[in-house]
This record gives sequence, C-alpha cells and structure tokens, in this order.
Amino acid sequence: MNKLIFFVDDDKMILNLMEYTFSGRNEYTVKSFKKGEDCLELLNENPDLIILDHSFFLTDSKYKKGLDILKEIRSQNLNIPVIILTGEQDDSIQSDYDKLGVSGFIIKDSFFIDSLIEKVDLFFKQK
Repeated sequence: MNKLIFFVDDDKMILNLMEYTFSGRNEYTVKSFKKGEDCLELLNENPDLIILDHSFFLTDSKYKKGLDILKEIRSQNLNIPVIILTGEQDDSIQSDYDKLGVSGFIIKDSFFIDSLIEKVDLFFKQK
C-alpha cells in the first residue's frame, strides 16, 4: 500500500522537485500545497507523513511560519509525523519544533533532496 505524503512549501520550484522525485517512486503518493490552509483542509485524508517548510513568504496565507501550521496540525491530529524543511540553521527554531514532536529537520541546501529521500526512506523503514 502506498504511503501518502503531503508537501507544504511556498516555493513552487521546491514543491515541483519534491513532487517529481517522490511521485516517480511506486511506494509513495504525494500531494503538494503552497499554503498551510490547503494542507489543513485535507488532514482528514490522514497522510502518513507531512514535509513542512519553516517559512512562508511567497503566499497570501495567514500562516507565515511552519510552526503555526504545525500547531494547527497537532490540534487536529497528534499522530501525523512531520519533517521540517528550513533554510535557517538556528537551534532555537529546532527547539520550538521539537516541543511539538517533529520527526526531523532537513536544511535546504544544494543537496537537500538527497537528504530528504534518505530521511523519508529511513522513516518508513523504521515504522
């Protein structure tokens, strides 16, 4: 059975890259969202994993931080695993997310997609 992954990022190029990378793999079904609200509306689909961007600058979303979206996710479902994508290497950011039980962090660097593939594959192997 395919694993459903939600990608939430305001950068269309990053969304396209993640969607292309994971939809080409038979074990995953993916849905992409540019705004947190769109992801939240479909939480009833019970994704197996959410990949969530830390900052939202390019959208007219009411959510500008992944932390705010994560709080909403947790208010609806405490059990959905979430991995955070961020361009910032700030330990205080990670600490705030850790308190809400994230499953990991990926720094958006030149090789982030390779790191994301490894992290996601490892996550599902450990389940």
